[in-house]
Amino acid sequence: MRPFSQACENNKAPILEVLTQYFAQVKRVFEIGSGTGQHAVYFSQQLPHLFWQTSDQSHHHAGINLWIDRVGTENVGRPKEFDVLEPGHWEDLKKDSLPAFDGVFSANTAHIMPWQGVLEMLRGIGHQLEIGGCFVLYGPFNRDGSYTSQSNARFDQSLREQRPHMGIRNDVDIFRVARENKLVLVDDVGMPANNRSLVFKKKGIERTGKLRSMQKPVIY
Repeated sequence: MRPFSQACENNKAPILEVLTQYFAQVKRVFEIGSGTGQHAVYFSQQLPHLFWQTSDQSHHHAGINLWIDRVGTENVGRPKEFDVLEPGHWEDLKKDSLPAFDGVFSANTAHIMPWQGVLEMLRGIGHQLEIGGCFVLYGPFNRDGSYTSQSNARFDQSLREQRPHMGIRNDVDIFRVARENKLVLVDDVGMPANNRSLVFKKKGIERTGKLRSMQKPVIY
């Protein structure tokens, strides 16, 4: 049976709006933490001009493959074994002779992995992403160290009760580490259910446009 996430089903259309804009010229996307595989097959179908490479820890691979088998699209890659805390996994991608990625996407991962994992994710992306490439990070984030809603505060508490290393991250910390790794914030898009899409470009592209906020009703 294919795994299913209601959250993925709810947020896929709003996320697609962001990706349609920022991945318009992107040719190859590496997804960190493909989870159930729902996002990968949906986005690859809706963005047929690019190739979407899935990745996750091995115990998620069977479910991802079931979703890929269901849709049969040719522009989505079978999952690669990947853990941000395993530095060798970035090198393994090179050993597989995969072309360079000019796009990276990750959804609802930063608050699940330990902070050290967030650091390693940003370092790896900053090192491996092509100059001018785009990185989109989706999820809940605190703004200037404060919760953006009571629901996010409750969610953060529940995460930390489950595992102390989990929790909603502060956007200013992510911005700082991103800058240190040549990733420049170009947009901060308000999303449904008090989430955000943080859009970064690898240094070499000038910052353009004005930060905006997409006001949408809560979906879940």
